[in-house]
Amino acid sequence: MYVRIARFEGADTNWDERITEVRRRMGGGGGEAVPLDDVRDRIDRAMMLVDRANNRAASVMFCDSEEDLRAVDEAMNRMTPPTGAGVRSVVEIYEVAVDERPA
Repeated sequence: MYVRIARFEGADTNWDERITEVRRRMGGGGGEAVPLDDVRDRIDRAMMLVDRANNRAASVMFCDSEEDLRAVDEAMNRMTPPTGAGVRSVVEIYEVAVDERPA
């Protein structure tokens, strides 16, 4: 399993609107074509982490293979964050070495 983490800084404070927009984009709704459309089936799991107090967020995407993650990364890098979502400050890619639920 591989994960892509993109962090965003300086977002506006309308988090509910931002969250709705991310859900819409992830689900393919809205009618406009986005680069994510070509790789959506390669994403195993996606999460949006929000720090409302400090106006920042992180996008976390899991893929089963490094090849899938590289394709997703390429597609995501072609996308522009929605208005008010802040600036993408860093993108990191990791192999998931341990994924356990404590007993």
